[in-house]
Amino acid sequence: KTMRSKIEPMKKVARMLRGHRPLLLNWFRARGQLSSGVVEAFNTKAKLTSRKSFGFRTYRGAEIALYHALAALPEPEFTHRFC
Repeated sequence: KTMRSKIEPMKKVARMLRGHRPLLLNWFRARGQLSSGVVEAFNTKAKLTSRKSFGFRTYRGAEIALYHALAALPEPEFTHRFC
């Protein structure tokens, strides 16, 4: 199709929307019930936990920290409490 607009930024937006048309229409077909917000939150939480576990000596320690943060697993009891 030809574009009527002579404004290049508008043409660029129109081309972008046409290119993503199937994905945009999927959102409307699902009636807005699906959102990538949950995935984004999960990814952010994983990145934050990875940054916090930077000083761990083994990969296993960082892996356990990720399991606890992302799966909300119960934390083991410690013999000392840190305030």
